[in-house]
Amino acid sequence: MEQTVTKNRKAYHDYFIQESYEAGIALLGTEVKSLRDGRANLKDSYAVIKNGEAFLLNCHISPYSHGNMQNHDPVRTRKLLFHKKEISKLWGKTSQQGLTLIPLRIYFKDGKAKVEIGVAKGKRQYEKRDSVKEREAKREIERHLKK
Repeated sequence: MEQTVTKNRKAYHDYFIQESYEAGIALLGTEVKSLRDGRANLKDSYAVIKNGEAFLLNCHISPYSHGNMQNHDPVRTRKLLFHKKEISKLWGKTSQQGLTLIPLRIYFKDGKAKVEIGVAKGKRQYEKRDSVKEREAKREIERHLKK
C-alpha cells in the first residue's frame, strides 16, 4: 500500500518526463516523522549523481514540530538509494543527452520512504503554452460530450 506525501506538480508543466525510477531516501528520524505529517515540498528540487552516488538537493522537509535541539536542517542534501546499475544508466543519460533528474513525488511504500525520480527534458516557453492549449481543448471537448 502506498501513501503519497507530496507531489511535484510543477514538474509536469516545466519538463517532458521520459522515464521514472523508484529510489529510497536516507533520512533522519525527525525527517521521517515530519514526512508522515505531510510536511514536505519538492518545488525547485532536483537530483544529481556525484562519485557514483545519487543525491537529492533543495528538497524541503519541515522541522519536526515536537523535535528537540538536534532537529534536522530542512533543505539538507539527502542521499538517494539506487542500485549501481541504475546509477550508471542515469549518469549516462544526464551527462550526454542533456537530461536532468527531477523528483516527482515522495511516498511511503511498506513503511519505507521512497521518492519517484523522473528523467526529464526541459520545456521551452512555447512548448508550455502548447501543452496548456491542448489541455484546455480536451476539457472543452469533455464538456461538450457531457451535454
